[in-house]
Amino acid sequence: MTPTKTDQEQMRHDNAHASHNDHRQMAHDDHPGHDDHRQMAHDEHGAHDKHAGHSVEMFRDKFWWSVALTVPTVIWSPMVQQWLGYHAPAFPGSRYVPALFGTILFFYGGMVFLQGAVQEIKDRLPGMMTLISLAITVAFVFSLAVTFGVPGMDLWWELSTLITIMILGHWIEMRSIMQAQGALSELAKLVPDTATRATGEKLEDVPVSQLREGDVVLVRPGASIPADGVVRDGNSAVNEAMITGESRPVDKKPGDKVIAGTVNSAGSLRVEVTGTGEQTALAGIMRLVAQAQSSRSRAQALADRAAFFLTVIAIAAAVITLVGWLLAGATAAFAIERVVTVLVIACPHALGLAIPLVIAISTTLGAREGLLVRDRRGLEDARNLNAIIFDKTGTLTRGEFRVVDITTASGLSPDDALRLAASLERDSEHTIAQGVVRSAEERGLSLARAEQFQAIPGEGVQATVEGRQLLIGGPALLRRLGVSLGTELQQAMDKAAQGAQTAITLVEEKRALAVLAIADAIRSESHEAVQRLHEQKIQVIMMTGDSKAVAEGVAKELAIDTVLAEVSPEQKASKVKELRSAGKRVGMVGDGVNDAPALLTADVGIAIGAGTDVAVEAGDVVLIRSDPRDVPRIISLSKATYRKMIQNLWWAAGYNIVALPLAAGVLASRGIVLNPAIGAILMSLSTVVVALNAQLLRRAKL
Repeated sequence: MTPTKTDQEQMRHDNAHASHNDHRQMAHDDHPGHDDHRQMAHDEHGAHDKHAGHSVEMFRDKFWWSVALTVPTVIWSPMVQQWLGYHAPAFPGSRYVPALFGTILFFYGGMVFLQGAVQEIKDRLPGMMTLISLAITVAFVFSLAVTFGVPGMDLWWELSTLITIMILGHWIEMRSIMQAQGALSELAKLVPDTATRATGEKLEDVPVSQLREGDVVLVRPGASIPADGVVRDGNSAVNEAMITGESRPVDKKPGDKVIAGTVNSAGSLRVEVTGTGEQTALAGIMRLVAQAQSSRSRAQALADRAAFFLTVIAIAAAVITLVGWLLAGATAAFAIERVVTVLVIACPHALGLAIPLVIAISTTLGAREGLLVRDRRGLEDARNLNAIIFDKTGTLTRGEFRVVDITTASGLSPDDALRLAASLERDSEHTIAQGVVRSAEERGLSLARAEQFQAIPGEGVQATVEGRQLLIGGPALLRRLGVSLGTELQQAMDKAAQGAQTAITLVEEKRALAVLAIADAIRSESHEAVQRLHEQKIQVIMMTGDSKAVAEGVAKELAIDTVLAEVSPEQKASKVKELRSAGKRVGMVGDGVNDAPALLTADVGIAIGAGTDVAVEAGDVVLIRSDPRDVPRIISLSKATYRKMIQNLWWAAGYNIVALPLAAGVLASRGIVLNPAIGAILMSLSTVVVALNAQLLRRAKL
């Protein structure tokens, strides 16, 4: 890990933990229609400085008022009257109606663009606002001169319709971005405003912001959980789909963790608060979503450069058009109309929307699917990966002991053997014993009460279960009791040893009833994850500190291509470097703690979030559900996002290849001439196409 990378990660860490007052303030800051939200969008999308301090409602109101001002301008325009063959009502000063309303509209509707142009020039980044301002200013000054006696045809109606259409385009653009970013405010709404705090037998409703660590809250059936915590009393099921993506309600009992914003079902729970406000999992998710939307991508940088060069080209084309037509003997009105049309059509309006809208949609789409993007470049690079390294423990496997195989003597079913073993082990604190108990619970087996329980140091445990004297333990227990295994049970014991698994034997008196093989169980989802990665032509590598026998056993079952076993945490980063040096584009999947150096060294670091631990600082992407199937889904999202970005860049800029020459008047001799209003419609149409195309990303199958 280079010093530069370390510095970047520290900056990420600092940015990710920039605190707000509480969830409610975050909701306010992100609420569509608020100026504060508009400022956040300004911060998140550098290409949209033109919208700083604006709101969707402002552009909506400006549009309708602009329509009202445009109507009389068009009705009393001499050119429009001539085209349509009608005469507008005449009264003293009626000839000045277009000039009056056009001037009002120039300052009322056009001020947004003029202010934006000033800011672009101050930033030395002339762009869309500069082009629009040049177009409307040229049209306004020329029309004003014509109104006061300079020979020519004024452009008042063109100016008015141009400003109105531009405002409509901005309104559509801002609505699209606000809808895409709405996930943050929706997340904030998950946390209730108040909570029922329990102090002994006393219950009181208090604002969530007043909750402190250690408080106990009562969560009634159907209520949202107000803070992260641990269940102290009660049993229920909690809907965590909005946080972890788990479709089924998750059973909760005393000692289990719960997450703020999730919804309690039928039971009543008393929860001890462990995290409030910015310390909750939900706040961590919101920070990561906002951080991802604000991070810059290479495609965005390309779009910004394209917009800058298009601005330079447009201004140069406008100057050439003006000089060319004047030298050709055209009237000043015609030449200026060509200039205005060139400037309007070349506006990089759609370019400004092309990438930020895709970024906003892909980030919120990923968050909804349990894929939190911390760094946009990580998501962008994921499409190029050709090798994925999985840490074994806790990633491909559960990171917990489970019964992976049961072999029984005649007359006993595997489920009965597991039920008896779990009943016997339930009072033991040993990790293997707890693995047996969890295995039985996951199969839905009903456990019996163990009486006269006794732990036998170094051997196992014994107790009376359902009136039967049972023991369970390893080889030392069998040797002391003088128990011999039959052929089938001995083969099961040998098989477990070859696979580096722990084997324990269930014994009644001196007869072996069953052999249970215990291991770090492979996640059921891992098979599909590896299969999908192979379908995507990606090499799958497993890296672990476990022995070769254990690693190869897991790799064989999952059809993993390459195994790197007995690798220490310190060596993991160097292994990643070796693969990259060999020309591989490497993605590293790990838990974000022991694997942090390797995650940072990889081309793309994918950190396991484990549901509530979402603030993992090492990875570019965080998987909330700890589901390895989300790894190929990240790659699918990356490819779909990149396709939309490239499509939008072509839709945003490609039409200029044809439109700019037409705007300049190269086909004027054939009667094909675009006026400024038509130019504005074409430019706005490209913006609408870009917005609609970006929305199609929501249909991507991950």
